[in-house]
Amino acid sequence: MKRKHNAPLDIESEDFHPVDPTAYPEGGLRSWLVAGGTAGILFCTLGYSNSFGVFQAYYTQNQLRDYAADDISWIGAIQVFLVFALGIIGGPVFDRYGAWVIKPAAVIYLVSVMLTASCTTYWQFILVQGILSGVSNSLLMFPSMAATPQYFHKRRGAAMGLAIAGSSLGAIVFPIVLSQLLERVGFAWAVRTCGFIMIPILAFSAMTVKARLPPRKSRLFIWTAFKSSRYAFLTGAVFCMFMGMFVPLFYLPSYGISQGMDATVAFYLIALINASSIPGRILPGVLGDKFGSINSLITAGLLTAIIIFCWPTATTTSGIIVYSLGFGITSGAIISAGSVVFTHCASDPKDIGTYMGMGISLAAFAVLVGPPINGALLHRYDGYKEVSVFSGTMCASGVVLAFLAKHNAEEGIWGRV
Repeated sequence: MKRKHNAPLDIESEDFHPVDPTAYPEGGLRSWLVAGGTAGILFCTLGYSNSFGVFQAYYTQNQLRDYAADDISWIGAIQVFLVFALGIIGGPVFDRYGAWVIKPAAVIYLVSVMLTASCTTYWQFILVQGILSGVSNSLLMFPSMAATPQYFHKRRGAAMGLAIAGSSLGAIVFPIVLSQLLERVGFAWAVRTCGFIMIPILAFSAMTVKARLPPRKSRLFIWTAFKSSRYAFLTGAVFCMFMGMFVPLFYLPSYGISQGMDATVAFYLIALINASSIPGRILPGVLGDKFGSINSLITAGLLTAIIIFCWPTATTTSGIIVYSLGFGITSGAIISAGSVVFTHCASDPKDIGTYMGMGISLAAFAVLVGPPINGALLHRYDGYKEVSVFSGTMCASGVVLAFLAKHNAEEGIWGRV
């Protein structure tokens, strides 16, 4: 088939047809298979990482019972930090080279899960569950998240919301699996079972996630993005919201146990949070397409801040369960909207992965330091009031920065942006 001189090629399709970067399919079998593959990857990666609250509570009572809560939280904090921080590599690698990185990253990630089952000491958990899992997780997650926006523009928020909802589904399944199996078959086989669940899902995703556009040949990073005050303020906004919103995911099971909740029921709190976050991750994307992704982020951050401030008022089992459901809805919206806002900052669709990866990777430093800071507050004050004040204030600060991003956008403070 002949093509015009210098016409771009879709290097991952069999017919190598020319591609117009601005002609988004906005649907079709291939587009939705890419979104479905992304959902599968997020099910196995972020869904599993968001289940760390179960590990936090279990380690406190078993393998790492001689360690303080803030020491144990470093395992999950390092893991989630690397998941987001290495987006600065995963996103640009996708833009530059395509989706090939997903296959080897999937293998390494599965190895990290299986090795976690054999860990017994603190530093083994740090190296395997924290570092190896976090690195491979990121190299899976960001290329897939950068692929989906190449197929959607007007419906990008909805498509990304559906894809990111895969992480919520994973964070429902894995805590339930762990809760059911930890006491029945032991830690090692409970974790291995999670790995076996991931294998067919990651195999499907590795086959379906493809780039629509040919790789760009320019530099790997685009540091000039930070010359845009909108992009810089959005990075700060997501940083502050991440600082606050991940803390309940780490400590709600431990909080439930401290309030007299049965340990098995407390482990289910993470599943409840993530079950309620499914509509929280889909609806903001749909509404963001209509009313603006930054508006969705502001609303999610404000509601999450209010709910975190109310944390110490939930003292009964029923109250903690209701609290977990409310927190899941609003915090899930931060993940969804916080990813989409960066994609609209890129003027060239080939740069979406780089913009998303750089912004989220810098915001990820909040995930690294937030849970340990709150663990230290918990250790010093032996209560959750100070934890809720600090985390709620950080989310509220993110709302202020998101408003500043709107103020510096062409649409203005009252625009649909």
